Amino acid sequence: QVELVESGGGVVQPGGSLSLSCSVSGRISRVYLMGWHRQAPGQQRELVATITSGSGGRTNYADSVKGRFTISRDIAVNAVNLQMNNLKPEDTAVYYCYYAPYGLKSESSWGQGTQVTVSS
Repeated sequence: QVELVESGGGVVQPGGSLSLSCSVSGRISRVYLMGWHRQAPGQQRELVATITSGSGGRTNYADSVKGRFTISRDIAVNAVNLQMNNLKPEDTAVYYCYYAPYGLKSESSWGQGTQVTVSS
């Protein structure tokens, strides 16, 4: 069992920046996939970015956020961060942290979600 605790989020004007952080505790596997998904009202949850536990941490981004968002790890505190720059109104959503031991969706855990609102 693991617990994911998210922080960050809030309200920002278009073009602004926000950062999200997710710390994971509990029985963490040596190999895992972590990342962020988001869900806007009336829409399905979608992948935003992921990072692996391997050396260097391989990253993957949704096309809609490439070049604007950066996912990173803080191994010392078992945390994953998402730096979001040049935010757009369409980035407005609840952002969920995601952890999957060995990349297994059947064993995945989710954070409680944090709201990101981009509005002028």
